Amino acid sequence: MTATEHAIALVETAARAASDKLAQQIIAFDVSDQLAITDAFLLCSASNDRQVRAIVDEIEQRLRDLGEKPIRREGERDGRWVLIDYGDLVVHVQHEEERQFYALERLWRDCPVIALPADVTPHQR
Repeated sequence: MTATEHAIALVETAARAASDKLAQQIIAFDVSDQLAITDAFLLCSASNDRQVRAIVDEIEQRLRDLGEKPIRREGERDGRWVLIDYGDLVVHVQHEEERQFYALERLWRDCPVIALPADVTPHQR
């Protein structure tokens, strides 16, 4: 099984939004073979709590423009790791320290990486 076209479209929109807010280390995984609850994960990080919130706000606005509403949102109060669940897509926006500590890429490294659009800049440091 692979991620649906709808999930890929959500990934692309969310990745562009994150990139526009200078998110770092943007990567998406097709987790559809591993999880029955979602098709894709989008991971990105930011250097401070304010930027985490700005990235989250931009992702939510862009997906809202497509008619998408999150099923749930977690971690927004602390601003260190915000999870936004859209059903087909789960977005993780993490502070750099949480990103390094939890290393979600290691957990999902056996899953296929979803190619991001060419205009998405990973903003590596």
